[in-house]
Amino acid sequence: MADTAGALPEGAGFHTVRIGFLGGSFDPIHLGHLLIAQDALEGLGLDRLDFIPAAVSPLKARALTASPAQRLEMVRLAIEGDERFGILDLELRRGGTSYTVDTVRELGRRFPGAELFWVLGTDQVQLLAGWKDIGELVALVEFVHLARPGLEGVVVPPIPGLRLHRVAGHEVAISSSELRARVSQGLPLRHFVPLKVADFIESQSLYRPNS
Repeated sequence: MADTAGALPEGAGFHTVRIGFLGGSFDPIHLGHLLIAQDALEGLGLDRLDFIPAAVSPLKARALTASPAQRLEMVRLAIEGDERFGILDLELRRGGTSYTVDTVRELGRRFPGAELFWVLGTDQVQLLAGWKDIGELVALVEFVHLARPGLEGVVVPPIPGLRLHRVAGHEVAISSSELRARVSQGLPLRHFVPLKVADFIESQSLYRPNS
């Protein structure tokens, strides 16, 4: 598996590069993820945004259904043709629990001098104080908060040095768990995921009972 980072626009070398990152299980990736990425990129004027599939999320107890290679391929298919977006497989290559601070340390080494922005939802903002090495993490990266459906407000934990940006975005009530359930019930995924992702899930027999 290889990284395919998003392309920088012409002339990006003349200003500080601003890169966003959206982590997640992406089991599967769906249109809600893509809208979040686009809203963050446009709302903050980012040069690009890279998706980072997690190996094992510390926030989710369930076992992932799709393999790392399948989840990476679904992200690749979802963003294919959009040069604003890319994929980084560093968490999948590292394996184990995917702690954001470990990832951001590596991103800082990979993109020296760039401004780094980590995109997260309202529910995650309220849990930030419990993230691993949060004191170091807030010094390395700025956070981008996009509201999620049903969560109008957000309680920001008192973390010294926290840089949190709120970006107005589209609220789309789609969840990966809902989509896995749809497939298990024999319902189509079209209009919830990009067509190529829906075709890939079908071809791999993903999320079907006993698959």
